[in-house]
Amino acid sequence: MPDSVKRKRPGKKFYLLSTLALLLAILTATAVPHAIALHAARRGPVDAILVLGGSIRRELYVAELAKTQPQIPILISSGSKNPCIWLIFERSQAPTERVWLENCASSTFGNFYFSCPILEQWNVRKVKVITSPSHLPRAKWLAQIILGAKGIAVEVELVSETGVPGNQEFWLKTMLDVTRSLGWAAIAQFHSPPPCAHLTHLSEVDMDRWYEVGFECEHQANLDENPAP
Repeated sequence: MPDSVKRKRPGKKFYLLSTLALLLAILTATAVPHAIALHAARRGPVDAILVLGGSIRRELYVAELAKTQPQIPILISSGSKNPCIWLIFERSQAPTERVWLENCASSTFGNFYFSCPILEQWNVRKVKVITSPSHLPRAKWLAQIILGAKGIAVEVELVSETGVPGNQEFWLKTMLDVTRSLGWAAIAQFHSPPPCAHLTHLSEVDMDRWYEVGFECEHQANLDENPAP
């Protein structure tokens, strides 16, 4: 058969476009049920609180919040040292039965990446994210993208800061994190993050061991007045 009439085989470009079209179709199909779920969740009550690390003032705030809403589970993501959080709740006489400490995250992206499977396990549909004004808009956008990809609605509550906050925002960092979050949102339709290996119930913090090895807390919490027993 002459070369001019030979049927050409599909090239790499064809397969790439086909893959992209299939991926787009899958994302479109999953976006509809997620949009419906998020719309319903936004109208419902908050059923979990997620505290982002970066300032001990956020933990001071949530300890007071826990006293008024003891039925809502609290997840503190890479916050202050475990004994410092324990002392805050102890001094505030706040309940600890539904407070968990996640210490896997090392970034804002990680806060939501590692919190997502925990919130899913708790069957959370709407979460209150506690952070500071200096952490916006990045924290809010990442929460809406990463948690929203799993059908979890987000409500942000801000805690005022004094001094230099732990989160400093730059547009380049924000855009890079948003891009990474959008990529993860697509992957998350087929794959879930691994569970955090460093998840601790607040009531299980071993204070005797911490007093042995020693620890320091942010001065804003005024925890130096809490000596070892």
